[in-house]
Amino acid sequence: MKKIASQNCFILKLYVILLYKKYKTMFDFEHLEVYKISKQYYLDISKIIESKEKLNHSTIDQLNRSSLSIVLNIAEGSGRLSKPDKRKFYVISRGSIFETVSIADLLKDTKILSMEEFQKIYKDAELISRKLWYLIKSLESTQ
Repeated sequence: MKKIASQNCFILKLYVILLYKKYKTMFDFEHLEVYKISKQYYLDISKIIESKEKLNHSTIDQLNRSSLSIVLNIAEGSGRLSKPDKRKFYVISRGSIFETVSIADLLKDTKILSMEEFQKIYKDAELISRKLWYLIKSLESTQ
């Protein structure tokens, strides 16, 4: 019995090593295109936030949190084991995109964001939202 347990442990270790060699990471989210795009989206929004002197602290905080939430919920969802759990986090991430675009829309209307800055935020958000939508749909259970 001990020999079988030892063999199973060896097989598991070998599997982990092979996965690591193939992907160079243990974190699934790093392979998701939507994660990579969302991460860049957060960095782009952070640069915009830094360049705006007229932004009040609460708006900066909310825009930062909503754009960061997109990335973090994708990462957290990818680590969940069941499809419904994964889906829940991707839905939350998509909601954060809507929140981010809404804040950007208000900032555009108050002339804090230029039309070009707003259009970039909007266009990138559409891409992320679309990719998340397909990911969410792929996790729906068929009944």
